[in-house]
Amino acid sequence: MKIFHIPCLEDNYSYLIIDETTKEAAVVDPVDPQKVIDAAKEHGAQLTLVLTTHHHWDHAGGNDKIKQIVPGIKVYGGSLDNVRGCTHQVENGDNISLGAHINILSLHTPCHTKGHISYYVTGKEGEQDPAVFTGDTLFIAGCGKFFEGTAEQMYQSLCVTLGSLPKPTRVYCGHEYTVKNLQFALTVEPNNAKIQQKLSWAQQQRQAGLPTIPSTIEEEMETNPFIRVDLPEIQGLVGCHAPVEALQKIRQLKDNWRG
Repeated sequence: MKIFHIPCLEDNYSYLIIDETTKEAAVVDPVDPQKVIDAAKEHGAQLTLVLTTHHHWDHAGGNDKIKQIVPGIKVYGGSLDNVRGCTHQVENGDNISLGAHINILSLHTPCHTKGHISYYVTGKEGEQDPAVFTGDTLFIAGCGKFFEGTAEQMYQSLCVTLGSLPKPTRVYCGHEYTVKNLQFALTVEPNNAKIQQKLSWAQQQRQAGLPTIPSTIEEEMETNPFIRVDLPEIQGLVGCHAPVEALQKIRQLKDNWRG
């Protein structure tokens, strides 16, 4: 399994997932179809699947166009999300196959949108660490705005569903927001050395024109305040006594933060 970043728009990422045995490929959120087609050609891959995380135009807006360019391509999206161009609706727990060895597990991770899906991707057993494509639910050191859901739902999506994935799982999110997210994370946890180190690294990556993605579930557990709300020290820092309450408070602080 090979994964390639495709930068789109101002700060979005689409991702190409290639089964190296068959050269079949899936693309996550192909908002700029021509860029995706060019990337697939460059890597000698045949596009067969679209994995849409949610219905927002900067993620699903290229689906109709890619269907025109690649006749017969399957477009997956959450059953509750009314995804543009969707040919195959998925529910939590549905499995999709890619090529000879890749399995894609659909995880319902609502809040940013009602039907948001994260895709957990595994290759041949023991071959390499799994990956999860989290759209706008889990960002590196952050989370999406609560547009269509509640703090309870985001807690379930982040801390239960995604937080229970194996720690080495690589996290590929929908936007390059990492530097700002880590700067905000330091306002919540000013003494967290892991956040300080990761911010320094992320700034160097961006200055070199390189992505800060992927992270891992383990790194998020160490540096992302939104996924750390089970910790009493985090609750204490924001003056709360329960994880969901702390998550709500940190989201409000982030929404009002002008870093």
